[in-house]
Amino acid sequence: MADTGFPAADAEHDFLRIRRKQVLSRLAGWLRREPDDVSEVLPFDEVVAALGQTGERRRGLQVIPLDSIVGSVDRTRDFDRWFRPRSGRSRERWERLARAQRRGEAIPPIDVYRVGDLHFVRDGHHRVSVAHALGFRSIDAYVTEVTTKIDATGIARRGDLITKDLRRVFLDRVPLPGPALATILVTRAWSYAVLSEVVEAWGFRLMQQEGRFLDRPTVARRWYAEEFRPVVRMLAQADLIGDRTEAEAYLHLAGQRYRLMRTHRWDDEVIDRLRSDPGQ
Repeated sequence: MADTGFPAADAEHDFLRIRRKQVLSRLAGWLRREPDDVSEVLPFDEVVAALGQTGERRRGLQVIPLDSIVGSVDRTRDFDRWFRPRSGRSRERWERLARAQRRGEAIPPIDVYRVGDLHFVRDGHHRVSVAHALGFRSIDAYVTEVTTKIDATGIARRGDLITKDLRRVFLDRVPLPGPALATILVTRAWSYAVLSEVVEAWGFRLMQQEGRFLDRPTVARRWYAEEFRPVVRMLAQADLIGDRTEAEAYLHLAGQRYRLMRTHRWDDEVIDRLRSDPGQ
């Protein structure tokens, strides 16, 4: 950070500099036609709702990386993703904190929620913003860890929550254990909903066949072991997976199931048809 020896003047310059960066970032995003949510602070409530909260516990005072702070509990409109102020409304408060930081005064720790490796500010948004402006890499924080059904890996922007939410709903409908669930991946979020219906239909046919009720965990476990893995192995042996994930290849074949049932054959013509149809 630049330091002239005059904390008041330096703090004023700090604020003007970070505001200029925020405006230039918005302009660059507009020129690149980036989605609006790329530069948004992630809303804690929406993230937890998408992932499915299972509990929380206090972790006490810790030093956390500034770059891991990506969201907020209630101040998503005041700062961008890098905690640069979106306006000059809080300039006086911001500069007061910057002056105190430059003078070496004690700054209280912030208060955050932790979800996976991500942190969401409960209290201390301006302190985070000042720390970014002054080039700090970490900050003291009181941490409350939130545990969820689905992990937070891969959340880079608000739009990613759609995929996480549909994957969580898939897990509710098809409660696979962790190792099995980790192998069920799709690139189009809505495919999770389609796959849920496929598994439920398979489970219904299984219950009809066996003449007894099976709960969701049992259906999920048996579908994975008796249907999904054997079919995926056959697809791999027939070189029919290609660039798709295993789940996508399985879904594509499931979509062709009635065609195969009508012909009652799996000859070269059917294989060629599957190979030529990318399943898009």
